Amino acid sequence: MRKLLVYGLLAGLLVSSYVGVAASRGHSGYPLDDAWIHQTYARNWAETGQLAYVVGLPSAGSTAPLWTLWLSIAYRLKIDPYLWSMLLGSVSLAICAWLVSRLADRLLPASRRSGVSWLAGLACVLEWHLIWAAASGMETPLFMALALALIDRVWARSSGWIIGLLGGLLILTRPEGVLLFALAMGVLFMRAGRGAVIESAKAALAFLIVLAPGAYFNLEAGGSIFPNTFYAKQGEYGELMSTLPIWLNSIGNMLVAPLAGGGLLLIPGAIMWMGRLVAQINNLRGEMSSCPTVAAILELNFPLLWIFAHVTVYALRLPVSYQHGRYLLPIIPIVLLYGVVGTSLLIDWLKTRRANPVVHLLRQVYLIVVVTLFVLYLPIGAAAFATDVAIINDEMVVVAQWLDRHTPPAALVAAHDIGAIGYFTRRPILDLAGLISPEVIPFIRDESRLGAWLRAKGAQYLVTFPGWYPQLSAAPDLVELFRGHSPFSPEHLTIYAFEP
Repeated sequence: MRKLLVYGLLAGLLVSSYVGVAASRGHSGYPLDDAWIHQTYARNWAETGQLAYVVGLPSAGSTAPLWTLWLSIAYRLKIDPYLWSMLLGSVSLAICAWLVSRLADRLLPASRRSGVSWLAGLACVLEWHLIWAAASGMETPLFMALALALIDRVWARSSGWIIGLLGGLLILTRPEGVLLFALAMGVLFMRAGRGAVIESAKAALAFLIVLAPGAYFNLEAGGSIFPNTFYAKQGEYGELMSTLPIWLNSIGNMLVAPLAGGGLLLIPGAIMWMGRLVAQINNLRGEMSSCPTVAAILELNFPLLWIFAHVTVYALRLPVSYQHGRYLLPIIPIVLLYGVVGTSLLIDWLKTRRANPVVHLLRQVYLIVVVTLFVLYLPIGAAAFATDVAIINDEMVVVAQWLDRHTPPAALVAAHDIGAIGYFTRRPILDLAGLISPEVIPFIRDESRLGAWLRAKGAQYLVTFPGWYPQLSAAPDLVELFRGHSPFSPEHLTIYAFEP
């Protein structure tokens, strides 16, 4: 628990410092419009008991009902929802660091555990992407914590009930958690003996029990067991996917953003771990004599397989790298885990060549550069966070506040970015991105059909970036009323009125 306390204090301090940098520049809020979507769902859930973005219209637009539930506590207890979200993010980050430290202990020999595992946890809590995520108001840190907890319980050989419970909660936080749970089930099933089958059955049953209510709600509200956004994002970026050479550009571009920082220099350590894997097979047999070699290898390395699966699925279905590679941030703790453990093995190997002064110097320089890069990226990350918050405030929030002041309470607003609009205006919304209006998904990038749909629905206002819908926003029956004004944005979110 001492580690958890230290990591908790560090996480709270660092998240507060990121928020403080943004506040010092005149902005307080979130770096993503999606965070306001979560807050809107949470507020409506607390106030009405409905999982609805627009009160009275339950919708399957929330990708993270478990996160929504946690956020709703602030509204029920009359706690400041912004501060509550920062607290939840900080606690989740601290738990991530603690679990990475625990997992490092499981990978290391007893003689190396204490110091290296501390460093693994520190690398996690000091990684600037993860601090950014903890201050973002998003579910990402909770998803990472649940993923690491699932891995930890699989390695600890916990009951199948626990594995299934964690798997269900993981998917209620992000639907792509099904990839990690499937691999965890593979590990359980491949373990030798009749007990492995029983534990797998327990895990599957617990998983279904936890997941069933959410799946049923999505089916009733959106027509599918997955949230609407699961399909909306794929439809929205289908056009982009057709122009990208997946394996050459897409994966490379996606990985650049989340690996920018100190973690990049730990990749040689991760490679060192994988390189030594074959040589450790005999030791694995000694420690887990009841397991076939292939099962033992899978057990210790299924998190690496998850990284591959996670990246591949996003490269195939949502190949984007914006917002610091936000969709790939969950792989960072695993990269740090194997990177720190592998780096310790690499340093041990270099120590055997201490007689060579050049090798000794390189080892010292390498360690100094790794630590320096982690520290240097902390203010870089804080500046990026402040800029991101400023963009959201000066584009999405000011537009939402203008709508709230200058439109009738029942005005029907069509928008692509609905987060701040839903939270600050409480207006009925037609969602061009399909999260709460799933009927647009089949023609989500067809501007002529979108325009006809908006007019048929009686939309009174359109809110979008003109470059995202150039034909629609240039329609002769639209009149521009107001624009966002962020100096950091290449174009501005614009409000149009439909002329009668």
